[in-house]
Amino acid sequence: QVQLVESGGGLVQPGGSLSLSCAASGSIFRIDAMGWYRQAPGKQRELVAVITRGGSTNYADSVKGRFTISRDNAKNTVSLQMNSLKPEDTAVYYCALRSIPTYYWGQGTQVTVSS
Repeated sequence: QVQLVESGGGLVQPGGSLSLSCAASGSIFRIDAMGWYRQAPGKQRELVAVITRGGSTNYADSVKGRFTISRDNAKNTVSLQMNSLKPEDTAVYYCALRSIPTYYWGQGTQVTVSS
């Protein structure tokens, strides 16, 4: 069984910054990628950023230049630095781990951007 524990999140004003972290533990044979998704009320879950074991990254167009994903392979952790936050970034953010062919998910952490 694989567990993903997220930390960070909270309330921030527009233009502010937040950092999210996620630690994976349990029976992990191989991690192919880790990343972050988000889901706003009434919307589908969407990819925010992903980083592969080799370090390749992919970002949603809406966060490029503002968010940075990083990973520590030795510690099985992934982080998301979010800068210049906008109200439209408000959502529940989920950590994800891909170990082909399975995806594992964290419980989610709320990020609210509001003045």
